[in-house]
Amino acid sequence: MSNLSVFIVEDDPMVLEVNKGFLNKLNGFQLVGESVNGRDAYKKIKNKKPNLILLDMFLPDMTGMELFLKLRADRIPSDIIMITAAKDAPTVQEALRLGAIDYLIKPFRFERFEKALQQYKNSTKKLPNSEAFRQEDIDKWLGIQHESTELPKGLNTITMQQILTYLTAHQASITSEQLAQNVGMARVTVRKYLDFLATKGTVKIELQYGTVGRPTKYYSIK
Repeated sequence: MSNLSVFIVEDDPMVLEVNKGFLNKLNGFQLVGESVNGRDAYKKIKNKKPNLILLDMFLPDMTGMELFLKLRADRIPSDIIMITAAKDAPTVQEALRLGAIDYLIKPFRFERFEKALQQYKNSTKKLPNSEAFRQEDIDKWLGIQHESTELPKGLNTITMQQILTYLTAHQASITSEQLAQNVGMARVTVRKYLDFLATKGTVKIELQYGTVGRPTKYYSIK
């Protein structure tokens, strides 16, 4: 994978140099331009169309948000990370609503800068080059985790559903032996399903102690 192109918009010379220094420490990125005001940045970004823009909020001729809106209106295919001292809720919320992929509040440490850019680089790897995407592709890109639907060896969906249906209808706590009698299955089989459902958090286990011997396990749907 080739380096991701980065454009920095920052009017403070000292901060600009710090951000450039941070960027140079990271692999996989290439600085392709910089600007100290919005108008110059707008022209250069339209021409270069970088992968990523590091955008300050306070610029001498316009706000970073105004530049953000102009770029979005022109459908410039660049992602944006805000790097600014602006930390009021309306500004942060508006930037995120517009699609900023991260928001770094000055001053920040290199570790936070590195994390922001590394997460961006990782996200670009997740979305494959394709004319059409599957839901799984989009979910992976967005970082949406899906619980596995596969059952352990020896368990099947139909039996699982029977047990869940009975527990849901019964509502009260029940032992594995009582449940086995009601659904017409072997107690050992029912116990396997109940223990599996308990590990998934679907079923709750309560221990009831008698006068002697081991406590009895009672199961109920959560």
